[in-house]
Order: sequence, then C-alpha cells, then structure tokens
Amino acid sequence: MKQVLNRLINHEQLDRTEARNILVSISEGAYNQSEISAFLTVYMMRSIALDELEGFRDALLDLCIPFDVSEYNTIDLCGTGGDGKNTFNISTLASFITAGAGVMVTKHGNYGVSSISGSSNVMEQLGIRFSNDSDYLRRSLEEAGICILHAPLFHPAMKNVAPIRRELGVKTFFNMLGPMVNPAFPKNQLVGVFSLELARMYGYLYQKTDKNYAILHAIDGYDEISLTSATKVISNDSDTVLKPSDFGVSKIEQSQIHGGETIEASAEIFMNILKGEGTKAQNDVVCANAGMAISVVEGCTVSEGFQKARESLLNGNAHKVLETLQKISRES
Repeated sequence: MKQVLNRLINHEQLDRTEARNILVSISEGAYNQSEISAFLTVYMMRSIALDELEGFRDALLDLCIPFDVSEYNTIDLCGTGGDGKNTFNISTLASFITAGAGVMVTKHGNYGVSSISGSSNVMEQLGIRFSNDSDYLRRSLEEAGICILHAPLFHPAMKNVAPIRRELGVKTFFNMLGPMVNPAFPKNQLVGVFSLELARMYGYLYQKTDKNYAILHAIDGYDEISLTSATKVISNDSDTVLKPSDFGVSKIEQSQIHGGETIEASAEIFMNILKGEGTKAQNDVVCANAGMAISVVEGCTVSEGFQKARESLLNGNAHKVLETLQKISRES
C-alpha cells in the first residue's frame, strides 16, 4: 500500500486492473485501518481517473451478493450523495412515487455518511426490514412494486471500509460507486451525481452497458433534479439541460428542500410528503425526479412522466406502496 500511496500522492494513476485488485485486497483484510484511511483520503485530494473508477466498480460487482430479478423491467433511483446540500430524501421518496405509478423499483441505498440521514436511515426509522433474502425481496417487489437493497448486506467484502467511512464523515470515492453497484443489476437507472465531471465519467461508463439511463447533475450542485436551477441530463441518446418549466413547474428556492436535522425529523418530512401533506415545492421536486425515472422506463416525455408521478402521489398510491412494504417487513 505504501508504494500505491506514494504513486497517488505524486498524481500518478492506477490502471483498471490495479484499481480492481486494490479493492479486492481491502476486502480480504490485506490492509490495516490506517492504510485504508490514507487511501481514501488521497482520493479526496486528487481527481479520480476513469480507469480507476471502472476498476473499483468491477471489484464491487465481482464481490457482491447478486439478487436476480432480470425477468422484471426495474429501475433504481440513486444518488451519489456528497453534494453537501442536506436535502430531504428526494430520490427515496421519488422511488416510492415511481413504484406507485406502476414502475418496479430495486432501490439501492445505505446509511448516511456525509449527510444527516441517508436512504437506509429513513427506511429503518419507518420500520422497513433489511435483508438479502431473495424470497423476501421478491415478495416486496411483486406485492409493493419496490424492494430495498441495503448496500452492506450485498457488499459484505466492504465491511473493513464502513467504519472508516463513518469516522471520516466526508464523501469518498465510495460515494461515486454506490449507484453503479446495485446488486439487482437493474435494466434502467436514474443516477444523480455531485459534480459535472463525474456526470461525464458516468456517461462514458454507462455508454458501454445495455442499460437505459439518465445521469443528473443540477447546475447549482445538487445530485438530483432540484428545481432550484437547470439540470444537466446525460442519457442513452441525448445530452441536454432541463429547466423547471420542462416539467410544467416554477423554479423553487434551496431553503424549500432542506432536510431534517435528525433522522426522526427526516422521517417525519418523508411521511408528510408521501401522505400528500407536503408543500408544493416538496411535491414538485419529488415528482420531477420520479417523472424522470418513469420517462426513462416508459419512453414518455418528462412532462408526461411528471403527471404520472403527480397522480401516484396525490391519489395515495405512493403511500400504499410504503404501507405494503411495512406490512411485509412485519410479517417476515
């Protein structure tokens, strides 16, 4: 590891195979916590190269516990996090709205590291049981239209990294990897990223897959459609910028999408919105993201997707998805 660290400090790059092998070695316990911490820290101080990102992704996919639902046309709505914006759980809410609109979701998520409350924190607070049991997950997907894939249960090889990430409390390259290593290998993905540079890297990597995808980065820094500014969207067949007016809504202020200061407060915001009791700004932003996801899967316009998402939220379907998932969690 010392040789690798010296190379990285000198701004040398790892090739794809080297990057893969280092992550495999970390998973096998070959390095101590200080070495792993130093390795993660170096990548906070230098840009990650495309080959390095691809190699890290290869390692995590090779080492993960897969959940095969390839017979279904599912989507994952997942952001990298690490944008420093402290929003409420927009992509998770959008996932339930998407499922309520009849589009199956395999939601990959984790506890918050650089944020107060990640997707898994809120799901756990609301009584959702985490498991990698395929029968439980398949029942969730078939009855609720969504299953929750809690990342640590599918990437056990990374148990040596999790406590270090928590202690560091800042974004690392694992934030970049999260959306790319969904163990269900969904055919469709809506991916939010924290920088324009990373959006372009993701675009290059996803071009080499057979997925339908849309990669999002709000111009003012959010890793999702924020409606506080325009959003850069890179997809299979286009590279464009969407404005709030493309969804038929007005621009909103950043203060209108702030999250809670505790996990409990975040869960309360989540439930208020899902029950149709959110503000117009909150409703608009979750429906914009869900609408984008629906358009990726169904091939409709983002405006049409937005209307389907809005109907799912306001007619109670999205809330029913959560209630069904909670029931399955209690019974399992």
